[in-house]
Amino acid sequence: MFLRLAAFALALLLAACASAPPGPAARSAGAKVTKASPAELVAKVRAAGEHGHELEVQPLRDPQVEDLRARAKAEEDAGDVTAAFETLAQALVISPDDPDLLQWQAELALLRRAWKQAEALAAKSFELGPKLGGLCRRNWATIGHARAMRGAHEAADVAHRQGESCTVSPPVRM
Repeated sequence: MFLRLAAFALALLLAACASAPPGPAARSAGAKVTKASPAELVAKVRAAGEHGHELEVQPLRDPQVEDLRARAKAEEDAGDVTAAFETLAQALVISPDDPDLLQWQAELALLRRAWKQAEALAAKSFELGPKLGGLCRRNWATIGHARAMRGAHEAADVAHRQGESCTVSPPVRM
C-alpha cells in the first residue's frame, strides 16, 4: 500500500512539473510571444535610442516646427495620441523630410496599434536619416516591434539584429 501511495505521489509530482504542449504560434521556428503593451514597446524603442556613445549632429530646426513639436509633446503627455500624430503631420508639411518627426510619428503609430503604419514610417525615417546612432536604433526597434506584433517573428528578429549595426564604437584614443 505504501509503495502504491509513493508511486502515485511521484506521478503527481512529475505531472505538476510537466509543461503544456506549445501552442501553434510557439511551434513555428523562432516564434516569440509578444505580451508588451504599446506603451511598453514605445518605451523600449525610445530607450534603444539612448544607449549609444556616438556624436549626434542635429540640424537647425524651423521655429514653426519647434512650436508644433512642443504642442505634439504636450498632447502625447496628456494621452491624446491622435492629436499628437496630427500635429506632427502638420510639422511634416513644413519639413517633409525630417527623419526625427517621421520616427516620432512611427512611435505614436505603435501606441495606436497601427503596426503597418509604424513600420512604414520608421522605414522612411531610416531612409532619410543618418543610418547610425540613436535614431537608427529607434527606427529598427520600431520596425522589429511592429513586425512582431503582426506575427512576423523572423522578420522582427532580422530588424532587431539590424538595429545592432547602428552603434558605432568610438575610435580608440591613446
